[in-house]
Amino acid sequence: MADNDNENEDMSLDEEGGAQGGSKKKLIIIIVAVVLLLGGGVAAYFLLFSGDDSETATEQIAEVSDQAPDSHLSATYVAMPRPFVFNVMDGKRDRLVQIKVQLMVRGADNEILAKKHIPLLEGTLVRIFGGATIAQLRSPEGKDQLREAALEGLNEATTKLEGKALIHTVLFTGFVLQ
Repeated sequence: MADNDNENEDMSLDEEGGAQGGSKKKLIIIIVAVVLLLGGGVAAYFLLFSGDDSETATEQIAEVSDQAPDSHLSATYVAMPRPFVFNVMDGKRDRLVQIKVQLMVRGADNEILAKKHIPLLEGTLVRIFGGATIAQLRSPEGKDQLREAALEGLNEATTKLEGKALIHTVLFTGFVLQ
């Protein structure tokens, strides 16, 4: 009899284990179905609503191109052949500054003219950078002012020589202050 009681207990455990195994399979299937439905919903959202953003972006690009006459020309970057290295006084101490510059121009004609006038552009940048203060070189706002001053100076120089402003943007691609 004792053996029969043990067999009945083993059978009830197998039946419960089988029931748990079946519920685990159902749970996994439900989770997979939910994940697939959520994935499909997300994909449908992006497909349905991404078209509206691209239309407004196209309209915004058209508005900007109407405002800037040279914006339809491709942007090209003219690198200065050497970095600008100069000293700046910081109280009683000299600080060494190194700035690498690239100039963004619009159109192939402006690129050719900018490359032709590299010595003029370098001389103008040396003059402008030489007048910078240590406070100006340390702050982001000061660097922006220096960039703007460089842009104005370069465009003044090229306007005198070529009759038009060649430079669209001055970019500092390397900036070291020691």
